[in-house]
Amino acid sequence: MSKSLHTFFLSCLLFVGLFLTAQSSLAAPTEDQEPSLKEIAGQLKQYKTQIDNIKQQVSQTNTDSRLIKLFDTTQKLGVEVDSLAALLQPMHDKVQAQLQVLGPAPESGAGNETTSVSRQRNTLNSDKKQIDEAISTSQSLQTNIRALGIQINDLRRTYFKSQLASNSGSMLSATFWLQEADTQAVDIQRFNAFGNQLLETWQAAWEPEWFWGTFWLFVAAAAIAFSGCFLIERLLVWINITWLPDGRLRRSFNTLASTLVTMFTIVLALSIVKSAFSRVAAFSPQVSDFVDGFVQLAVFCSLIYGAGRAFLSLNRPSWRLVQLDDSVAESVRYFPPLLAILGLLIGCLDLINNTIGASLGTTIRANGLISAVMASVLLAMMLRVQHAHRRLERNGEPAEKRSRLDALVCLLVMLASLAILASLLVGYIAFARYLTYQVIWFGMVLVAFFYLVTFATDFFAAVFSPHTTTGQAMKKSLRFKDRHLEQLAVVFTAFTKCALILMTIIALFNGTFGTTTPSLLISKLVAILSGDGLKQLHIVPGNLLNAVLCLVIGLYILRVTQRWLSQELLPKTITDIGIRASLITLFTNVGYVLLILITLAALGIQWNNLAWIVSALSVGIGFGLQEIVKNFISGLILLTERPVKVGDMIGIGGIEGDVRRINVRATEIQLSDRSTMIVPNSQLISQNVRNATMGNAQGVVTIALTFPTNIDPELVRDLLLSAYQDYEVILPTPAPYVRFSQLGPEGIILSVTGYVASPRMVGSSKSELLFNILKLLRKNEVNLSSPQEVVFMKQRAKALDDDDEFSS
Repeated sequence: MSKSLHTFFLSCLLFVGLFLTAQSSLAAPTEDQEPSLKEIAGQLKQYKTQIDNIKQQVSQTNTDSRLIKLFDTTQKLGVEVDSLAALLQPMHDKVQAQLQVLGPAPESGAGNETTSVSRQRNTLNSDKKQIDEAISTSQSLQTNIRALGIQINDLRRTYFKSQLASNSGSMLSATFWLQEADTQAVDIQRFNAFGNQLLETWQAAWEPEWFWGTFWLFVAAAAIAFSGCFLIERLLVWINITWLPDGRLRRSFNTLASTLVTMFTIVLALSIVKSAFSRVAAFSPQVSDFVDGFVQLAVFCSLIYGAGRAFLSLNRPSWRLVQLDDSVAESVRYFPPLLAILGLLIGCLDLINNTIGASLGTTIRANGLISAVMASVLLAMMLRVQHAHRRLERNGEPAEKRSRLDALVCLLVMLASLAILASLLVGYIAFARYLTYQVIWFGMVLVAFFYLVTFATDFFAAVFSPHTTTGQAMKKSLRFKDRHLEQLAVVFTAFTKCALILMTIIALFNGTFGTTTPSLLISKLVAILSGDGLKQLHIVPGNLLNAVLCLVIGLYILRVTQRWLSQELLPKTITDIGIRASLITLFTNVGYVLLILITLAALGIQWNNLAWIVSALSVGIGFGLQEIVKNFISGLILLTERPVKVGDMIGIGGIEGDVRRINVRATEIQLSDRSTMIVPNSQLISQNVRNATMGNAQGVVTIALTFPTNIDPELVRDLLLSAYQDYEVILPTPAPYVRFSQLGPEGIILSVTGYVASPRMVGSSKSELLFNILKLLRKNEVNLSSPQEVVFMKQRAKALDDDDEFSS
């Protein structure tokens, strides 16, 4: 047995030796001899034929594994074509140099050159022509190879999307984890090749001549990532306590600064590590793509870790932005770093698959594993939060009141985690992966929005506070009052919130975890605001969904802004209620018009396609819509010219009341019995309208009383004037006065007139004055003409008239 093993071992050694000898003998001439121009041209023709065959095979292939093999073959051909093209350029330069030495051919009549020189020039020109043709062919092949590679990748991407959207089988089934042998071998080969590139890059940085530089760069990166973050946070705390005023600004500043410091220190540390390897040699294309993607992924993961640490604020619980019990925060203290590490790992796995071009089966299994792990961690975190709250309630310990938003967020995350796990169980891996990444992305964006909005609100409230240094400086230098500072704080906060809301909406619906950068978000914002969607009409399901989202979000923003105007900004800037109501109505109308335009833009409607709608509307306006349009235009005139505004007391058509609302079509007038009268706006423009309160009009209180003829008029006048002057509502200027209105058979009619601040006060003031006048007259024993006396005087006057007539 041992003899046979020894014989087999010697045979293997002999075979290996013969193989190595043959390889060395074959490789020797290829190293010393370069192919001729004729051989290069022949090889280029063969490559062109192979590329044409690959194109035919690509058009007939519908499997991912076959596309991978064709892509690899194409890339190998590309490498070989590049090597031949590199050989052609020195040949071209050599021939060109020889032609320059010979110079141009002599002109006719300038003398003849030797036959050998002429023959040599012709040979060189012929060689140059062949080289130029070969170079042109190689360039054409390179272009075709690049286009073919892009075509194959597009087909793979399309095939990926169609397969990922279908049911891939449950993760619990055995068939899900089975993979074809050839596809698995290709993936392993690609992964090993990529791993070898990473290993070579690593080993090159630790060569003896680079060792100490790499070592100290790693030490600097570790110091920045750990101790640097701690020291900078201590410095920020000192700045916070020393320089910032007391209030909520300290908490929001500490939260935002802690998040950003954590992110920037980790990114700086990774940049130093990257420079430790890039300074040795340039990265290969695959390694460069992986490193760039890894650094970008690390930014997101460090943001997750920093935002989680700042949100829990375990070292300084009093600086938390939200009401959170210490036991609840302690129960989830390890989840922020765990989520960051898992995000980095699953992102790296996805990044490696994209870098090496992994097969469909490998990608599906990786996506399923990623989604299962992340959903399980999120669900465990929410369950621990719920368990901590229940433990506090069960022990009867005092707990912070839990907000509805907190409970809603926990519920949504739990439902999303359960939906991800359910999708994995039924086999929809692509949906589970999409939902996983969206949960992470939505969480990051909303937390960042909350931090920035809170900081902006606290920052402007502190800057424009009359009790801070900046506020006092503005009051002294710019002569601002407290209400001016309050208005500035409200306005600046509102503009910042609007900008953040816009960026948040764009980030939520146009970004994803690990790939979207702030520069991409800004470019997307510019593209949206430039109105590119209005240039053409594309009614597709995606556009319809975007239009619905724009409409819903726009209505919400419009309602919030309208509430902010009516409750915060305008009450602090404009005292006139009517002007405030008119501005709010005008803003609402303009906002609805802009919202309609934005919704049409989301649909992708081109304005020249709406010409037929405008034509139809013009015909309809001429017939049935003229009253509506007339009232609409009249409403705009009322809002801009403001002859009648909300809060005015007007009279029209014998009806008097208060203007409560000016709508687009009609105006609501509230009558004295609390009923509402709807008046079309056109009537307020075309008819005579009495505005009792326009121009700060004063109310006139006039009371006419009839006295017997035997009274002292001057005494009564003094009594009436004293009653008016003693009543505090009557204005001293113009002063009240009494007029002798009439002297007749009924008696003496005296009218007393005084002015009040508003016409609305006339009725109540007249009633109170009558009470006071009657009391005052009774006290001074002054009687009014009684109804019986008036009737008697009328009857007597009638009898005298009859006697006169009889005597005549």
